[in-house]
Amino acid sequence: MEEQILRPSKEEVILNGRLAYSESLRAWNTIRLKKGILDEFKQLRDKMTKFAYKMIFYSEWNGLEKALRKARKEGLPAPVLIWFVKESS
Repeated sequence: MEEQILRPSKEEVILNGRLAYSESLRAWNTIRLKKGILDEFKQLRDKMTKFAYKMIFYSEWNGLEKALRKARKEGLPAPVLIWFVKESS
């Protein structure tokens, strides 16, 4: 099965959310998608389709910039940026 990367419909969307803690795994490991994401990626509401995700990590900006240039040349949509944020109590 070939992957199809979903494209958002708007230019820029900024959302803040929280990670959920899993007692059984003893880790903050669940990202709940907010309504704003579902509004942008309407395909995610299709219950009959399976969806997955792909994460790519770069420890340095040079690797990220190189990957972004390559993705742009290949005509891929811009990636979703996510930062993990430690909140103060």
